[in-house]
Amino acid sequence: MQPSLHTCPCQITPTAEAANAPISYQDCCQPYHDAFYNGEVDKAGGIKAETAERLMRTRYSAFVLVKPEYIVKTTVRAQQNLLDINAIESWAKETDWAGLEIVEHIPKLGKRHAQVEFKAYFNTKKNAGDLAEKVQAHHELSAFVKAKSKANDDTRWYFLDPTVAMTVTQKQPCICGSGEKFKRCCGMYLLS
Repeated sequence: MQPSLHTCPCQITPTAEAANAPISYQDCCQPYHDAFYNGEVDKAGGIKAETAERLMRTRYSAFVLVKPEYIVKTTVRAQQNLLDINAIESWAKETDWAGLEIVEHIPKLGKRHAQVEFKAYFNTKKNAGDLAEKVQAHHELSAFVKAKSKANDDTRWYFLDPTVAMTVTQKQPCICGSGEKFKRCCGMYLLS
């Protein structure tokens, strides 16, 4: 069976008590991934995540389906060159993903920011000798910023990666290109 006929990775939730009708990858995250890999993202009016939650879901699916370029390019531009694409690819391949749970989406924080609290589930062996797996969760509160695209004046959502070491002072222009000082813009979400 082709992957497009399966339930989208971002729709699999191991903790759901009542499962909703599954949405296929083809009808969920695939259009966003395809637009990126076909170069349609940079075209004015091209497909883009409408909300920070939608971007987070497409990023989770990209991890599951090992699409490291998508992960890099959906991170705020000032951080993209600081990411290790090989490490992202390796981690995505080595992780036995088990599902995603959106805990809370705060769509509007200030002028251009949003937050998504989520749990990304993955399987691990209980002990080195065990054959049984145990489901664990990576619980995170992620920040996102709506910024202008490099290719055109179109705005889109980007992930703000708190793990990227950057040398930026509080008074420098923000890394998202807003024109505001870093401390009054993305710094509020990266340094807290």
